[in-house]
Amino acid sequence: MIRVGILGSGFIADCYADSLLDVREAVLAGNTSRDADKARAFAERWNSPLWTTDPAELCADPSIDLVVIALPNEAHLEAVRIAAAAGKAIVCTKPLARTGAEAAEILRIVEQAGVWHGYAESSVFSPNIEQAHRMAAAGGIGDLLTMRAREAHSGPHAAHFWDAETAGGGALLDMGCHTVESARHFFGKDNRVVEAFAWGATLRHADKTTGEDTAVALLKFERGQLAIIEASWAEQGGMQLRHEFSGSAGRLVTDTSVSPVWGFITKPVGYLVEKADVDTGWVHPVPEETRAYGFSQQMRHFVQRFAAGETPIETFEDGWIVNCILDACYRSMRSGTWEKVLVAR
Repeated sequence: MIRVGILGSGFIADCYADSLLDVREAVLAGNTSRDADKARAFAERWNSPLWTTDPAELCADPSIDLVVIALPNEAHLEAVRIAAAAGKAIVCTKPLARTGAEAAEILRIVEQAGVWHGYAESSVFSPNIEQAHRMAAAGGIGDLLTMRAREAHSGPHAAHFWDAETAGGGALLDMGCHTVESARHFFGKDNRVVEAFAWGATLRHADKTTGEDTAVALLKFERGQLAIIEASWAEQGGMQLRHEFSGSAGRLVTDTSVSPVWGFITKPVGYLVEKADVDTGWVHPVPEETRAYGFSQQMRHFVQRFAAGETPIETFEDGWIVNCILDACYRSMRSGTWEKVLVAR
């Protein structure tokens, strides 16, 4: 049995705790929060036997095998440093870091410590993306030519996301990291992203952030394919998660935000879906969100690969490359021109 400790007590930590319920080979063994009341409440909610406000204490505990980092972007580097020093296997939520340079330092730490690591990019594990990937890999749409993907909602639920200077960026970093990795997953990780062009602006939330709440990026791959990435914190009406893949002999479309349950309600009925803007009127709840979004499948993959001593399909190296691609996108926003993707340590 793999004993998992979660660093963090916010929304994403809840998602990871919920996903562990679907993993027979793992159990939640501990959790942390800077706030003792939140740490205690999280432990009670998810039946965690150990809670603390000190990440180093949790990581040093011999009852913990695998540490999951579910913290704000600016806390990832130090959390990785602490967990690696304790010799723990590490899973880190997306984005791995705020910049390519910071991600390179995170990768250096785990490599030097010789610890197992997994990059928690849920998008590539979601059931509809996995099905589309199988169909594309089997040649169902011929040679893959382009991908267009968008992730959008009306804005983050936690205050730390809005502080662009501390978080490292806005909607593109927060949400574009998902679709950048989707593109790499489909076009092939040996097929490098060589250039990027991006536009971003603060269209709706200038009172909350200096970061972009709307962004579009074009990614040019070494073998000529193109990915178009859209990310928005300015779209109302709930979460939007869509991918379109065009090939020489067909196309594939996935839309995680299309729910099998929808209706018009006049009284609130409780939680409906992440980032829902309304609780009455026309609503589109997503059943089993942690499974629909790939969190359960992702956690199962990580635990099983770690238990077998095998490398997962998403590692910190992938997270580092995604950060380097996003760095090029942000340079392009400033320059107004195509920018080379620099992946070097």
